[in-house]
Order: sequence, then structure tokens, then C-alpha cells
Amino acid sequence: MLAAGASVDERVIEGALRPQLLADFVGQQVVREQLSLVLDAAKARSATPDHILLSGPPGLGKTTLSMIVAHELNAPLRVTSGPAIQHAGDLAAILSSLTEGEVLFLDEIHRMARPAEEMLYVAMEDFRVDVIVGKGPGATAIPLELPPFTLVGATTRAGMLPGPLRDRFGFTGHLDFYAPAELERVLRRSAELLGVELTEEGGAEIAGRSRGTPRIANRLLRRVRDWAQVRGDGVLDLDASRAALEVYAVDERGLDRLDRSVLEALCRRFGGGPVGLSTLAVSVGEEPETVETVAEPFLVREGLLGRTPRGRIATPATWEHLGLTPPPGYSWVGASTGGGTLTSRAGMAQDPLPDPGT
Repeated sequence: MLAAGASVDERVIEGALRPQLLADFVGQQVVREQLSLVLDAAKARSATPDHILLSGPPGLGKTTLSMIVAHELNAPLRVTSGPAIQHAGDLAAILSSLTEGEVLFLDEIHRMARPAEEMLYVAMEDFRVDVIVGKGPGATAIPLELPPFTLVGATTRAGMLPGPLRDRFGFTGHLDFYAPAELERVLRRSAELLGVELTEEGGAEIAGRSRGTPRIANRLLRRVRDWAQVRGDGVLDLDASRAALEVYAVDERGLDRLDRSVLEALCRRFGGGPVGLSTLAVSVGEEPETVETVAEPFLVREGLLGRTPRGRIATPATWEHLGLTPPPGYSWVGASTGGGTLTSRAGMAQDPLPDPGT
């Protein structure tokens, strides 16, 4: 257990894991180059950069990039989130307090309330908000001029953003999952900042179980560090990495407890499927949204879960990974989000049906 002083130091160190310059940001080469051009051009003109939209799965660096934008511009950073802005007045209060050139980071921007969203249109385009005073027929709109600012929006679901809002961003960058070699670079940098010794084999083992996500890689690195300090010799080598990740139930493909629970329920209880999302979620004691947003994207990407019009099914890789044998008569022909063909346990091809989502 860490002492109080040590826990404070720990939080300081973990905060320092975020790079402050684009040059120190690992991966996302295309987005880094494009963003660098946007920022360098704005600084050369002594102007405020266009608004920036960053999209992609969680943990890939959207928040870190927003902090880098503010640091590169030498500008203050204001941080808020879409769920925190439920009324137009909430947004008006934030916008009216911005200073010239300030960077406003709006996380999960797709979850912002519609009235605030409509106010944001005008603020982004004309740097103005209309404050409504009074109610009913006597209400009046008072225009409030805003200083030029840069909005950095982040979203994990770019498709949920309305077109008028998306079109007001001058630069849009999409972050992709990291390759293992890139994650190893992230881990080496983090290990140096944490003051621990990470061997090449240990870094490769952690990177291979990190789902292509730097946030997960750094979290697993800290857990391996804990194991090495308590039960090992302090060196994060291959043996320490494997032993620690076994304790924390992260297998060689990066699957955690929830992932394996979903796959085992699908295979052991439902014979490989097809089974509806709600039924599958109930069988593992989770909410359908948790299974759909936390477990499914990685499992589908890894080819361990298929989505058909009839429901979720196990792929050949699922049975192999779990060390199970498919029931007689079961054969998987192909499945995807757009449909596919599934041969049932009775050996008959099932016609696609509308996806019930349950």
C-alpha cells in the first residue's frame, strides 16, 4: 500500500505520462502531420486556428492531443464535456468567460443537449451567442460578442454528430488503433517517466495485450510494475509481465474477464449462437450497452465474435481460443455487421432477418 505522500507523487507521475508536444506524441502519424500544419500556419499568421474535431475509439489520445494544441499555441485550456452541458445557459456561461485565443476542449461532444448544440453553431461560426432575457412574448435576445477561440471537440461516435455541427470544424482527424511496435514506444517512454526498468521482451508482451490502445498499455504497465516491485526483482521482463497479467486476468490476446464471459456464455450456454444482445448480456450479468460498447468492438475486430441479422455468433477463432469443440452440425460460413450466412446446428442455412438488436 502506498503512503499518502507516495500516492500524491504517483498522481503527479501519471499526469506526466501525457506528452506536451506533437513531437513527443507517438503514433497517429497522419493526424499529427495534418494537425502540425494547422497549428504552424495559425501561429505564422498570429491567428486563432480553426476548430478541431477528433474522433476515434476511447484511449487513443484525443484528450492528450487537445492539451498539446493548447500547449503548442501557448494558450490556456478550458475542459468540459457534452454530458455536463444540458442547457443553453450552461454553454453560454462557459463561452462568455473565455479569453482571446483560449482553447475549449469539449469531450464527448455528441452527448451535448440540442439547445446548447444550436447555440454552439453561432458561437463557432460568428463568435457570438444570443442570451435570452425574460420569458414568453416579452423575451428578448441580447447578442454577446465572444473573443476568437478554438474549440477542440472529441467524440467516440462521429456518426452521431449532426451535419451542421460537423461542418463547422475546420479540421477533422480520426485516430486509429496503434500497432504493437507503436505501443512498445509508448511503453518505453512511460517506463522512463515512471523510473522502472522495462526489457524489450516485457514491453512486447504488454503491448501485445493492450488492444492497440495506449491508455490500456499504460494501465497494464503500472500493474506489471506493481507485481515486479512486490513479487519480483523490480525489473519488468517477460516473466514478470506474463505473471502479472495472469493475476489481472488479461490473456495473451488482451481479453479480460468481460470478454471471456461473453464468449464462454455464447459457446457454452447458447451453442455458438445466434443469440440476441439482451439475452447475451443478461447471461453475463451486464447491461446490453456495456456488452455492446465495451466488449463487442474489440471482439469483432479480433474476429472472435460475429454479428448477423439473427444475433451474435461464435466464429471458428472463438472455439479455438477457448479450447472448445463446436457442437455437431454447427458451421460458420461468414458474418459481419452487414449480414452474412450462418449454417445452424441443424445444418440448414438461415435466411437473414431484420436485426432485432436483442
